[in-house]
Amino acid sequence: MQVNEYMVILGIETSCDETSSAIVSKNPEDTNAKILSHIVASSLSLHAETGGIIPEAAAREQVKFIIPVITKTLKDSNLYPPSSKNYLLSSTIYRPNIDAIAVTVGPGLIGSLMVGVETAKTLAYVWNKPIIPVNHLIGHIYANFIKNEMSFASVSLRAKSQRSEAISTVGLLRHVSYGTWLRHSVPRNNNIDFPLLALIVSGGHTDLVLMKKHGSIKWLGGTRDDAAGEAFDKIGRLLGLPYPGGPSIEKAAKNGNPKAFNFPRPMIDSNDFDFSFSGLKTAVLRQVKTIEQLSNETIVDLSASVQQAIIDVLVTKTLKAAQKYKVKSILLSGGVAANDKLRDEFRVQSSEFKVNFFAPEKKLCTDNGAMIASAAFFNYKPVPWQKLTANPELYFDT
Repeated sequence: MQVNEYMVILGIETSCDETSSAIVSKNPEDTNAKILSHIVASSLSLHAETGGIIPEAAAREQVKFIIPVITKTLKDSNLYPPSSKNYLLSSTIYRPNIDAIAVTVGPGLIGSLMVGVETAKTLAYVWNKPIIPVNHLIGHIYANFIKNEMSFASVSLRAKSQRSEAISTVGLLRHVSYGTWLRHSVPRNNNIDFPLLALIVSGGHTDLVLMKKHGSIKWLGGTRDDAAGEAFDKIGRLLGLPYPGGPSIEKAAKNGNPKAFNFPRPMIDSNDFDFSFSGLKTAVLRQVKTIEQLSNETIVDLSASVQQAIIDVLVTKTLKAAQKYKVKSILLSGGVAANDKLRDEFRVQSSEFKVNFFAPEKKLCTDNGAMIASAAFFNYKPVPWQKLTANPELYFDT
């Protein structure tokens, strides 16, 4: 069900290592949602030291950050009376002026999901607000339906002078980076028409879905092994690049030759819409083993060649689906969607097929609370808080 009246929703996202919440509003006359406030706390630097995400460590950081993050989000939204001193009081006098709470219920890491779900259930109970469960993957798609009028500023918790008062309770943590949305006029026009194709590309997922309208989703294909983002991370490790591999490979690739190495484009000519990137990873491993010492020049050429191989597969198969289903729009989303080269290739080739291409602002490509709230507006299906549960195996058909 699509919301047909002005509403304000608090979105909560804790499916992996980010702890995020956002206040998002939507006018019934507008086709997009609007961010009022948005906070993201990430333990990325912690996981960079281990070369990947440790689920237990991620969940522990989220337990520390969930209340400070929501508190700061509510404070920044100006939805509380000026006399309020405590932004999470359960008193009816100080209930925030929101209409509902949206929260990620899956897929993701079970410990991380439970932090967000249990927090949302508690707030829904004490504030007597409806709660909307959101599929994390669908949330990524709806990052494209946000009309952002805010710019993003990052603050590192390592610099004491820049720490926010709202997160002073966890200010001693060394590893968590903090971001907040600041009001600034940066209008973005979205005219997304149905039917559309949505490609979700992240560290855990590479999925292609067809949407004929809001709430109508048909899964067309996905990865049979490694996701594109996972391939970037594993190959980045092979090349000795910092975690996460995707941004590191993209940075190195800017100085490299994408034709230096002829890597395979797995399943690019298959008659389905599935993906596979484990073979590409193996091909890179074999190539690296033949090189006695990886020079900087070789690393940038390998990076450029790997990036181009992945982009060729993603763009080719998506455009093939776009032709078959005669879609009017292509939506790119997920962490890998922040890759400039991928966005440029889609933009150029989509225009040749006269299909409109959309991608979220880069800061909305990674996990965030705003996309969860946005998805709730267009898929408004509240459930009793008592029945809300985390489902780490949630997919498009469940």
